[in-house]
Amino acid sequence: QVQLVESGGGLVQAGGSLRLSCAASGREFSTYVMAWFRQTPGKEREFVAAISASDDTDYGNSVVGRFIISRDNSKNIAHLQMNNLKPDDTAVYYCSASQRSWYRDHAGRAFYDYWGQGTQVFVSS
Repeated sequence: QVQLVESGGGLVQAGGSLRLSCAASGREFSTYVMAWFRQTPGKEREFVAAISASDDTDYGNSVVGRFIISRDNSKNIAHLQMNNLKPDDTAVYYCSASQRSWYRDHAGRAFYDYWGQGTQVFVSS
């Protein structure tokens, strides 16, 4: 079992930056694929970024070149550095974890077994 707790959300102006953190409990954090999704009311949860156990990364089209996902296995934490934020980035951001193979559909919600409670990001124009 893994428990995930997100932090770092808040209000920021367009063009600004935020760094989200996801603290994980439990063993074997280093073996998990970690990911971030986001969701706005009335829309499906959208893939943002993922990082494999060997630090491969993947990004959603809307954030590539602006967001960076990373992990610190010594602290059981995953981060999402969000730069050049836009009002369209406003959403609740969720951290997720999976022990499935990276080479399966790691951008799909069904790939992940564990989810955090979410942290709100609001980007003003």
